[in-house]
Amino acid sequence: MRITKFLAFRLFIIVLLVMLAATAIFTTVMLNWHSEKYLQITTDWALRTSDLIKRSTHYSMLENRREDIYQTITTLGSEPGIEAIRIYNKKGEITFSTINSEVGKYVDMSAEACNACHVPGKVPMSHGTNALTRIFTSPKGYRVLGVITPIKNEPSCYNADCHVHPKSQTVLGVLDVMLPLKGLDADLAELRNSSYVSGALMVVSVTAFAGIFIWIMVNIPVRKLTLGTQEIIKGNLDYRINVHSSDEIGALAASFNKMTEELSRARDELTQWAQTLEERVEQKTDELRRALSNMVQMEKMASLGKLAASVAHELNNPLAGILAYAKLLKKKIGKRSLRSEGSFGQEDAKEIESELGMIADESARCGNIVNNLLLFSRQKVGDFQPQNLAGIIEQSLKLIAHHLTMSNVKCEIKLPSEPVEIICDPQQIEQALLALEINSIEAMPEGGNLEVEMELLNKENAVRIKVVDTGIGINAEDLDHIFEPFFTTKKDGKGTGLGLAVVHGIVERHNGQIEVQSKVNLGTTFTITLPLNPNIAGAAKLSGAQKN
Repeated sequence: MRITKFLAFRLFIIVLLVMLAATAIFTTVMLNWHSEKYLQITTDWALRTSDLIKRSTHYSMLENRREDIYQTITTLGSEPGIEAIRIYNKKGEITFSTINSEVGKYVDMSAEACNACHVPGKVPMSHGTNALTRIFTSPKGYRVLGVITPIKNEPSCYNADCHVHPKSQTVLGVLDVMLPLKGLDADLAELRNSSYVSGALMVVSVTAFAGIFIWIMVNIPVRKLTLGTQEIIKGNLDYRINVHSSDEIGALAASFNKMTEELSRARDELTQWAQTLEERVEQKTDELRRALSNMVQMEKMASLGKLAASVAHELNNPLAGILAYAKLLKKKIGKRSLRSEGSFGQEDAKEIESELGMIADESARCGNIVNNLLLFSRQKVGDFQPQNLAGIIEQSLKLIAHHLTMSNVKCEIKLPSEPVEIICDPQQIEQALLALEINSIEAMPEGGNLEVEMELLNKENAVRIKVVDTGIGINAEDLDHIFEPFFTTKKDGKGTGLGLAVVHGIVERHNGQIEVQSKVNLGTTFTITLPLNPNIAGAAKLSGAQKN
């Protein structure tokens, strides 16, 4: 783990930065304060020195003894701590200077120190103010403090016989005393260096102490807590943290140890419960396994019973047609025998031949029903061939004509004017239509209307068949289950639940779709959409599934 991720290191960095900032600010403020203080002391000393020189030469000036004045100023100017002393008149001409080369030259009257007295319309400032001092850099490279002391025209001057200065002249000249600041600057530099060194030593010592304190009081306990959590993650719930301090970290360690004790106790209890539960689960599993075996056996028996009932139900429809036509033929033949007619007429022969054909077809359909049930269970397809769909629809309605009459159901058929040929298994399509039509008739016990409509869908290359009745309808909660095997809404065991399941399987094997819309007491509509060529439709579905 990198050191930058340690909490103690981050706290140490924060303390270090705070100490550096605080020490730097404090040291800088104190150095500025000391610099200003020392400069003020030097300035006051310079002002007193200038005033002392003025007072020392005052009597000589009254007596007009210039040599005494120059001697006094020369002697004072040679003292250590004085850079130069010079006197210049009101016009700025230097009349005397301890630097002989300056005598006779003029000073700059526009200098900042001269503005105190030489600004038009401004009242001259009093003696001793800081405005009469200036700091400049000498040609030798160090700073110099200059103090300007005006020599005013006092009454003792303009009243003396030896002087020719009028009373209106307020200032007779200026005494300029210059003191070098290189000693002060050296002391300030030494003070600055010692201050920064002291500050750095203080920062190092304080941060070192803080780092040791943080390492002992923070990093070590936190490290122990971290190791404890890692041991808990590994599953070692017997691990305890050895921290005995009375601060927050100590309280946290105590809470951690208490938590691990509780977790260890809970784990032991869970282990015991898990062992007990495994035993119970094993017992219940054996019981469920035996119960499941019995249930599977019962389901097999029930499925066989339902399948047998479904076969009987499906076979009952064509057998009823066979029985009806057989009775009809029997009656016709009996009437013919009673009239002692030796032979049948041509029309009677055709009618009997047609009815015998119906019996043959229905008998064959009984066998096909069994085959289709096998196809439903094995998901196999029958014999596909081009077939006129309108003929299949008409044949299915012809087979239930007697059922429509007995149930007082009016049938209406709507077919296109031109034949619609599709590739299909005609027997399966006929079986599907018969199942839907018989369901519709049974849904109208008191009679009603049955409508069978076929529509060609040119764009989709398909055909749509609708079987519409005005029967009792289907409940909304049953609509999602009507195509499930063995699901039926018929009561008293009249339905097996395989009729619509067989229809759904037939439509799917033709790559078609079947939908249902129904409302209770308003009727039901079954819509079958079949492709004209199921092989092409199947290939298109497969291609679409691969793309998705």
